[in-house]
Amino acid sequence: MAEIDAQKCFDVALDLVKQAGKVVREAIKKKKNIETKSSAVDLVTESDKAVEKMLISGLSEAFPDHKFIGEESVSAGEKCILTDEPTWIIDPIDGTMNFVHSFPYTCISVGLWVKKEALVGVVYNPVLEQMFTAIKGQGSFLNGEKLSVSGEKELGQALVFSEIGTSLDPEKVNTVLTNITNLMPKVHGLRGVGSAALGISSVAAGWGDVFYHFGLCAWDMAAGTLILTEAGGYVCDTEGWCPDERPMGWG
Repeated sequence: MAEIDAQKCFDVALDLVKQAGKVVREAIKKKKNIETKSSAVDLVTESDKAVEKMLISGLSEAFPDHKFIGEESVSAGEKCILTDEPTWIIDPIDGTMNFVHSFPYTCISVGLWVKKEALVGVVYNPVLEQMFTAIKGQGSFLNGEKLSVSGEKELGQALVFSEIGTSLDPEKVNTVLTNITNLMPKVHGLRGVGSAALGISSVAAGWGDVFYHFGLCAWDMAAGTLILTEAGGYVCDTEGWCPDERPMGWG
């Protein structure tokens, strides 16, 4: 495998994400054509599809040997397989429900993973002009300002981000609500912004202290986890494994 120029990959991705941001910023003000996926609250719009197509087209032109995992492509039937090859993992609009309702907490998430490790991450809220970025080993930034996690170690003083999710399965809904009920008296506060990528990035910025969610997909976290770890945060699954420690890879 040829050496990957992380800075070049970052620069190309950043430019494309900014272009895609203009599409999202304009579309959020207008009426949307909405389709459902796995449930009545798991939504996709024409903008999700257009942004993903724009990003994959631009990245393919710049990096013809790279692979792609896109939320809408996978929903349309493509396989979601992460190999050692350079792979762009894309959520064209994370927070589609927010986008549909013109609630400004929505973002474009683009991560580049190489040898199953995050190399580049960009999470952009074009409505509020929040550009979270990271290159492995170089720190993470919000609009060019270096980020650092809060450092809070006491759960009782922690502001915790989570999400309800899009599953309407009664057992899943009951589990989510039970977890929230159990957490409420133990934490300083609970918040849900409707976007995993923005929730994770908010912890990286020190606006909160924890993000947790059961059932995230690769595109929800591919960029955000790098932004978080480069800000000094820690990512793990329910068994305590972080991505670099898990045997046989992580997925």
